[in-house]
Parts: sequence; C-alpha cells; structure tokens
Amino acid sequence: MTVQPIAPPAPVAFIGLGVMGAAMAANLLRAGFRLTISSRSRGKASSLEDAGAAWADTPAVAARDAACVALCLPDTSDVEAVLFGPAGVAETVQRGAVVVDFSTIAAAPTAAFADRLARDRGAFLLDSPVSGGPAGARDGTLTCMVGGDAGAFAAAEPVLRAVGGKLTHLGPAGAGQVCKSANQLLVAATLQAVAEALALGRKAGLEPEAMRQALLGGSARSFVLENHAKRIIEGTTTPGFRAELMRKDMRLALAAARDHGVFAPATATAAQMLEALVNSGRGGMDSSALGELVAELSGLAATR
Repeated sequence: MTVQPIAPPAPVAFIGLGVMGAAMAANLLRAGFRLTISSRSRGKASSLEDAGAAWADTPAVAARDAACVALCLPDTSDVEAVLFGPAGVAETVQRGAVVVDFSTIAAAPTAAFADRLARDRGAFLLDSPVSGGPAGARDGTLTCMVGGDAGAFAAAEPVLRAVGGKLTHLGPAGAGQVCKSANQLLVAATLQAVAEALALGRKAGLEPEAMRQALLGGSARSFVLENHAKRIIEGTTTPGFRAELMRKDMRLALAAARDHGVFAPATATAAQMLEALVNSGRGGMDSSALGELVAELSGLAATR
C-alpha cells in the first residue's frame, strides 16, 4: 500500500502529554499540523489548547480523522492499552494512517503491535523512541530511532522532522526499540563509570570540577561526563530523566540482550545499580543521583 506524505496542515493526533510529549506536541502545532491531543490527565493540555489544539476525551476520538497518530507513553502496557484497549486507537484509526510511537518500550511487543494494526486496520506502526531529553523535546532536536515500514517512514518524515533533528530508519518494526536499548545501556554504563571516577577523585583529595574539566580535555570526554557529572558535582537531583524511568529502560535493555543471546555484563551491572538507586528512595530523582549512591557506598558525604 502506498502511503501519502503527511505534511502540514494534515491532521495529527498526539496521545500522552508528559514532559516529553507536551513539548513534542507543541512543536507539531508550530510546524502547522492540525493537532488533536489526548492524555490521562488534562493538566498539561491547556497551553496546547490555547495554541490551537483540539482536545479528545479518548484515544479513539483523537485517532478518528488523523493521518498520523503519535504516542508518547511510559511503558509497553500503556501503549498496548492505548492502541487496543477500550476506546483505543485501533477502534477508529484510518486505513493507511501511520501510528508513530515515540515511547521507549519492548521490541518484541512492538513488532506484534505493528502486525496487528496492519492486519486488522490496514494502518502502519513506526516505533520511534527518542533521545535528547526534555531540552531536545522543547527545541525540536531529538534523535529519532525508527523501525517499521520504509514507505510509512518516508510518509511520516514531516511529522518526525517537526520533533527531531536526526532521523534514522533502522529496519523493520522493533528495530528502533533495540537501538534505544543500546543507547540507554551506553548512557547508564557510562554514568556508572563517571560516578565511580568522581568518587575516586574525591577520595584521593582532587577537586571534582577541576577533575571533570581535565577529563573533558581527553579521550574520556562524553555527553555524560559533560552533563551528568556536572549535576553530580553540584548535587542537582531535580529530574530531567527520572531514575525510575532509566531503571525501566535498563530492564528493557537486559531483556533485549537476553532475547538476542548477547553477553552483557556492563548492562547487567548498570541495571542493578539503577535498581539499588530506586530502592534507596531516589526513584523520582534524576538518574544522575547514581553519583550520590556511589559516593555513599564509598564512604563519602553527599554533595547536596
């Protein structure tokens, strides 16, 4: 089936208005799409409605006339419920429509969801988990890791361009989710290494910020060292990305490694550290609070 390009002012539905979703929906409005929004809570919808978005009480109502339905939801079960539960997207989605799932969820169920939508409704599902955090969502510079039908990807590119600065089509349904798991395991394993490095420096009497600047000048330079290490040193735990969400993502990464027979000790260790961080009562803090936990385990006082 040929999918028509979905360019402004095409009707787009956006379901899930958390920190990321609300910012992405705002960028779709600014790009000129006719936007309908829906979420469990209407709290963050008012500014979008003021900017011209229409509110829908259910995903089914939101999806009814949409050429593209975008989702940004916490976990696999949430996506399944919004797609196939009562008053879900699958009740009304048009034949030939493209569903773009920006959520970070499990790869195997994603492929099953895509097959089900295609079989039952003649609609396409692209999995497009994103990286770049709240700042990237606000600025429209997210990295979109996309799996699914190549024709649907091409048709939905204007939608993706409204929220993302880098788009990569990686293969069939589920491929985007596998890539996102790889991204998250890299971030978490590097975060653990940075936390340990900072603890080592403090125990040895080094000034942490001076140490960070020195490391940024060499081959250890990374986004995590540049950003998360600064948060650790300053004791900033206000969430950009909550520890409990990173724990969820690391569980997904471990499951993906298991499914593909990959030996992944760094992933396993980082996942266990995230479990410990959440179990210590820091689940609502930024994931960089891992530095605080490592400092405690090293006999150091917290910096905040």
